Amino acid sequence: MHKQTVLFGIFLMLLGLGFSAARAGDKSVLTWDDCVKEAAKNHPDIISASEKVKQSQAEKTIAQSSLFPQISAGASTGKSGREDTSQDSESYSYSITGSQTLFDGLKTFNNIKAAEETLSASEYSAMEVSSDVRLQLRIAFVGVLKAQEFLALTEKIALRRKQNLDLVRLRYEAGREHKGALLTAEADLAQAEFDAAQAKRDLGLAQRELIKELGRKHFEPVTATGDFSIIDPKVSPDFEVLAENAPEMKRFIAQSNAAKLGVKSARADLFPELFLEGSAGRNSSDWPPEDDQWSIGLNLSVPLFEGGKKKAQINQAEAQLNQAKADEQSTRNKIVYTLAEMWKTFKDAAEAVSVQKKYLDAAEERATIANAQYSTGLTSFDDWIIIENNLVSSRKSYLNAKANAQIKEAYWLQAKGETLDHE
Repeated sequence: MHKQTVLFGIFLMLLGLGFSAARAGDKSVLTWDDCVKEAAKNHPDIISASEKVKQSQAEKTIAQSSLFPQISAGASTGKSGREDTSQDSESYSYSITGSQTLFDGLKTFNNIKAAEETLSASEYSAMEVSSDVRLQLRIAFVGVLKAQEFLALTEKIALRRKQNLDLVRLRYEAGREHKGALLTAEADLAQAEFDAAQAKRDLGLAQRELIKELGRKHFEPVTATGDFSIIDPKVSPDFEVLAENAPEMKRFIAQSNAAKLGVKSARADLFPELFLEGSAGRNSSDWPPEDDQWSIGLNLSVPLFEGGKKKAQINQAEAQLNQAKADEQSTRNKIVYTLAEMWKTFKDAAEAVSVQKKYLDAAEERATIANAQYSTGLTSFDDWIIIENNLVSSRKSYLNAKANAQIKEAYWLQAKGETLDHE
């Protein structure tokens, strides 16, 4: 019985460790989808952009409030007297007043429409932020993937350099190789070991960058899981159409629309304003007041002269509209060019991967043949080491090409306005 209890306790302990490891794995082993979900929730730039949208939503509500009656309640009490008499008088009152705009030259209507356009601009701005965060997150994620693979590659190269040194040393000790070859092999191993040590430090830095882009407050080592696969673009897209759908372009269009409505709102100040006003309450010298009083009527306000203020406000609004139109066109031109540039660099990087793969395959084959020839004395050290160095270079170049294609793809998607929500 005691033995069974002990075994059961050990089982529970192992089960608990397993759950702990699983929980730790959920946080330290990350797929791209994991990163997207976490950054969308925790990245400070995303949170900041979301709060800006809420501010614009509040501004829209504030503008809409002018359509409704403005009602307020008040109460007052006071005491008065005269110096030549000993009698003082007291007064008490309370009332409810209200005002409803009947006509203001459509100023309120245009202000509401402008607030709606400003809200749209804020939402598109938030999409831009999300797109920028996605780009930096993707760069950081690919950076960890590359650093992980580069560390494994450098360790593999160091092992091969160690094997090469052993081979050269055997030949040197047998009198079939000169000392310069031995020293060169030793230097190559030292370089490979340094590269491996440096790759470990690079991985730690890449992990910190990913942690930052995830929005985490504290560092912990993470592992990225995924590959370097991409979809090689085949057909050149319509950059003008893509530009019109980019969040940045839509933001400037919304700002331009808001500026148009701003001009209409400024011109509306030239029209009379008509209000319906009313009040009801009680007033007397005793509390509670007993004398009823009320009023209702129309209030018409007609602008006659304000020193040129309204005309200046209209000129200002028209200048803001002209500026918004110019900014819109400038942004459109910039986005179209950026899209063409990012597609071109992505296309180049995607095709470069297959080229580097061919070079790597060739280097692998040449290295296999040269290694066998050097072992049997059919080729010189100088020829053999050149081929070995070419193999090392080809492996690194292929990894760099794969990672670069991922980065260029990320820039292309960012130029199109891809956000974290599109994943």
